[in-house]
Amino acid sequence: MLIVTVLRAKGDFVATVAPTATVRDLLGVLSEQRIGAAVVTADDAIVGIVSERDVVRRLADDADALLDRRVSEIMTADVVTCARETPVEDLARTMTERRIRHVPVVDDTGALIGIVSIGDVVKSRISELESERNDLVGYIGAR
Repeated sequence: MLIVTVLRAKGDFVATVAPTATVRDLLGVLSEQRIGAAVVTADDAIVGIVSERDVVRRLADDADALLDRRVSEIMTADVVTCARETPVEDLARTMTERRIRHVPVVDDTGALIGIVSIGDVVKSRISELESERNDLVGYIGAR
């Protein structure tokens, strides 16, 4: 199964924030959209990704000042992306090895076309395994 199949099932909405947005603004987006991460974009280019984990990791530093800091100060700038033709199994491996939970999906030009979470990947793998199981049970039952 390819990532494009996952995107068809979940949709292509991606929450984005500007690097100049405040952490307070980011938390508003995450809460409103009920998501765990947003892609940081500037001039339609991906410049980072920021998650609720990034916020939590900075709370101990200075919780009072954190809300007014810029997203660019806490985001991950080295963003792992994938293509719509990436096999789900390959992305699952990458996400596990790199310990990342959200991967933006880009087209051939690098334009953002979706985002996939580890939950999306697990759901698609379970669906794929259930389908294979049903095929095998049908094959055995037909004999």
